[in-house]
Amino acid sequence: MNFIKVNPFSSTIKKLTLYEKLTLKPTMNLSILETHLPKCQNLKLFNQILSQMILTGFIRDTFAASRILKYSTDSPFIHIHQSFQIFNHIENPNGFIWNIMMRAYVQRNYPEKAIFLYKLMVHNNVGGSDNYTHPILIQACAIRLSDFEGKQMHNHVLKLGFDSDVYVQNTLINMYAVCGSMGDARQLFDGSPVLDSVSWNSILAGYVQIGDVENAKCIYELMPERNTIASNSMIVLLGRTGHVVEACQLFNEMPEKDMVSWSALISCYEQNEMYEKALVMFMQMKTNGIMVDEVVVVSVLSACAHLLAVNTGKMIHGLVVKIGIESYVNLQNAFIHLYSTCGDIMAAEKLFNAGCQLDQISWNSMISGYLKCGSVEIAKKLFNTMPSKDIVSWSAMISGYAQHDHFSETLALFQEMQLEGIRPDETTLVSVISACTHLTALDLGKWIHAYIKKNGLKVNVILGTTLIDMYMKCGCVENALEVFHGMEERGVSTWNALILGLAINGLVDKSLDMFFDMKKCGVVPNEITFMGVLGACRHMGLVDEGRHHFNSMIQEHQIEPNVKHYGCMVDLLGRAGMLKEAEEILESMPMAPDVATWGALLGACKKHGENEMGERVGRKLIELQPDHDGFHVLLSNIYASNGHWDDVLQVRGTMIQHRVVKTPGCSIIEANGVVHEFLAGDKTHPLINEIEDKLDEMNKKLKMEGYVPDTNEVALDIDQEEKETSLFRHSEKLAIAFGLISIIPPTPIRIMKNLRICNDCHSAAKFISRAFGCEIVVRDRHRFHHFKQGSCSCMDYW
Repeated sequence: MNFIKVNPFSSTIKKLTLYEKLTLKPTMNLSILETHLPKCQNLKLFNQILSQMILTGFIRDTFAASRILKYSTDSPFIHIHQSFQIFNHIENPNGFIWNIMMRAYVQRNYPEKAIFLYKLMVHNNVGGSDNYTHPILIQACAIRLSDFEGKQMHNHVLKLGFDSDVYVQNTLINMYAVCGSMGDARQLFDGSPVLDSVSWNSILAGYVQIGDVENAKCIYELMPERNTIASNSMIVLLGRTGHVVEACQLFNEMPEKDMVSWSALISCYEQNEMYEKALVMFMQMKTNGIMVDEVVVVSVLSACAHLLAVNTGKMIHGLVVKIGIESYVNLQNAFIHLYSTCGDIMAAEKLFNAGCQLDQISWNSMISGYLKCGSVEIAKKLFNTMPSKDIVSWSAMISGYAQHDHFSETLALFQEMQLEGIRPDETTLVSVISACTHLTALDLGKWIHAYIKKNGLKVNVILGTTLIDMYMKCGCVENALEVFHGMEERGVSTWNALILGLAINGLVDKSLDMFFDMKKCGVVPNEITFMGVLGACRHMGLVDEGRHHFNSMIQEHQIEPNVKHYGCMVDLLGRAGMLKEAEEILESMPMAPDVATWGALLGACKKHGENEMGERVGRKLIELQPDHDGFHVLLSNIYASNGHWDDVLQVRGTMIQHRVVKTPGCSIIEANGVVHEFLAGDKTHPLINEIEDKLDEMNKKLKMEGYVPDTNEVALDIDQEEKETSLFRHSEKLAIAFGLISIIPPTPIRIMKNLRICNDCHSAAKFISRAFGCEIVVRDRHRFHHFKQGSCSCMDYW
């Protein structure tokens, strides 16, 4: 923008219009200036008046110069730089003129220029600073949050003898309080000979800002007059620090309440998750005829979002439009957040598209809204078109991918974020680590852990728990324990991750020991904890211990077992061969058993050859969930184990009729930072020829070691040789073969399997670990198997 269309500092002036000839005389004087300056409503006329003052030499008049400068600094259409040009044109400016210019810089948010001007004033040894000069400069230091410069100004105040002025004292107290230097502020306050309401409010505001409840209460009690401003500050502090009852009591005792008082209490309720009370208070505020502003509305909309009260939010939206404050960008963002949180993405989208003053929060809120509603692709398109992205944008998109199981995209976007030089925060890292867990991308997970250590990021409860879960689900127990023992704070979720992780990795005794340590530390177990404890018992067949913990959950901890706890007990008893008792528990459950519980019993029947019960349970399960492929396969295997091939064909026919497709076995392995996926019978891998050669080598070596294929796992009426070939094409064997080619010992071969490992693959993995001198870690759908030197951590109990 060109602010000076007519140059008032030029030696010549353009030809004046008739109006200008009438209003501007050849010789300027104070009377003409006082008459015409207030009429000046645009930059052009102002510049002409200024030009006339310069041409006639009237600018040399100190009073006239101060008037034109004051008008310039107060006018919204005159840029601060032009005001400074006027200031520079004034000969021998007095202290009042210096103050005008310094105050203008502070008011226009150029505090550093005000301080520079003062330094220039001191350097040129210009006198005239007074008790109005230093408050301006001290305020500039407060805006800059520079207590160092503030102390320099304080020294000047003492040197020049203005320290007894109450106005100067109050600005110093406020400056120290704003900068958080409460020791200096309090020292000034206590030593001040005169204290007015500004002094008391300033010191109180300082304690409120740093959250010092005790000192704030002390000051408030000592105040000679507790005005509304002080009471409002105390309500804000009490609300922020969780003292809701005291805040409410103080509000009720206030003789006079303003809009800020109501807003502070509503915000107090909202900050302390008392959302219903926040809405009730807002209704009372409206009933009492108190004007509302955008600040209180934002708090109320946050309460509506937490309560999913979209209709209440829409009524508030109508009120906002009625009183004419809907254009505030923070309100638009609050409405976008409310509508997207409540699932009304169309309303949020309408607001976003109509917004004329969108900011970063607007874009981030919209992206989060799309992700919450499952519109991942739309969120990605919006993310790609953002004018600028901050850490919140990246974190929202990465978290959204992880929450919607787009784990590969999560890692790809994280790597893109790294290339952009954006420093991830704890929330982002939690999502990325979660993706690493699901993809068993251990190398990247370890890199992130190293990144956290290198950058000194705080491992809070959520981040630490996610790391423990990742290491446990990748079979790295020692790393998980290292994270656990290094955490300063542990929540119940942290203990649960450790107990569950140790159990699925076969360290059942250690898992149960951790449960006892958890109780010793005073952490109260919850229903998830007992899922881990009962899971530990079932992994090793600890029937008596499982019964004990199941009973203690009810009697000692008053936790009502849910269907999953009963399912654990059914599985525990079934694995141990106590099928009748398992069925009795299943039939006596206080709630209807889910298919997973029936499935546990069916799996136990298959394991222990209880074909009669297995057929009965299998048929029931297919009736309950005819589209579940696993139940059809288990029943088919039970028939096949008895040689009932007609029944096998009937089950396969039912699967075709109901369009049930058997989930293919899938194994994932990470090698050199790259994740590879294998399906049963897969021949698409780029190294398939090398893998085939390694499979042949494995087959020969295993037979020399005494391995005999368990062809009972092949539920097909085909000859023995075909069954053996089919077994050797299972996905985990393909992944192991690839691991033997790509991974150099002693690095373990780590595999994640989507189904439970079969008997033959389990037996083969034990032989491979001994024949090839390697460690193999397989995580199937239920637990980990650590194969080493021909044995497995599960001790063949799975």
